[in-house]
Amino acid sequence: MTGGAGYIGSVVTEELLRGGDQALVYDSLYKGHREAVVEGATFVKGDLLDTALLRETLVQHKIEAVVHMAADSLVGESVKVPAKYYRNNVLGGLSLLDAMREADVKVLVFSSTAAVYGEPAKQPIEESDPTQPTNPYGETKLAFERALRWYDGAHGLKYVSLRYFNAAGATGRSGERHDPETHLIPIVLQAAAGLRPDVTVFGDDYPTPDGTCVRDYIHVVDLAQAHILALHALATGHPSSIYNLGCGGEGYSVKQVIDCARRVTGREIPVTKGPRRAGDPAVLIASSARIMRELGWKPTQQKLDSIVESAWRWMQRNR
Repeated sequence: MTGGAGYIGSVVTEELLRGGDQALVYDSLYKGHREAVVEGATFVKGDLLDTALLRETLVQHKIEAVVHMAADSLVGESVKVPAKYYRNNVLGGLSLLDAMREADVKVLVFSSTAAVYGEPAKQPIEESDPTQPTNPYGETKLAFERALRWYDGAHGLKYVSLRYFNAAGATGRSGERHDPETHLIPIVLQAAAGLRPDVTVFGDDYPTPDGTCVRDYIHVVDLAQAHILALHALATGHPSSIYNLGCGGEGYSVKQVIDCARRVTGREIPVTKGPRRAGDPAVLIASSARIMRELGWKPTQQKLDSIVESAWRWMQRNR
């Protein structure tokens, strides 16, 4: 599990162990947290660019499959510092693939992003839609996806790439801890907890029911289960594939998220209106029809209240 000391990686590890699998977390801790590594998982501190250590880890621990979650993922930062994203997301990814090839590990689940689609012409987005990233973050994720296809053809490395927008929510032990925090739900809950003065809504004149942007939110446990489902499918001969993961509905607006957080927390959340952000589409929703049809993925925590409530409980315990 690369990036297993991060938010999503720790939850995937937690769910793997809960299901009876063994797990090893490989993480440099430059963004992850050592205490986020789930008890029962083996931990190796290392950088993705250290191909020799990766290869040694894969061989020594007799690794059978890899879930690749380690990446830089801030869209704005990627535009300002593209070299960092190409180095970590592309070169680091290729280092992992080479280590896997040398260690004869032929199964990989890649935690990708729906940012590979850029600003899509239609909603919901399907896997067959054009990939036209509008920032280096999406571009570097897509570059690694393309590398996977060629490594499959040349070396028989089977993969599933999972594309999604906004992971949210928490388990009893694992939740979001980013610095700086850029995700809407934790930002709104921080305002509810008095940890920030208000929430800025960037534009309220979009062509949506309430004028604010609509986005896909997926509970992190449902997301983790999709990764595990893909892992087990590959282990039983499923071909290399790409799947979208979404909330399965029409998405939720910024205003709906804020109103939901007010209901869940019972607190007032001050809101400040800001201008639209350049490049913010009105609606971004991914269709999950393919993974539901082919792998039988059935998310169980799609309701926004469930997502926000789990995040709030975690934040109250870990302030």
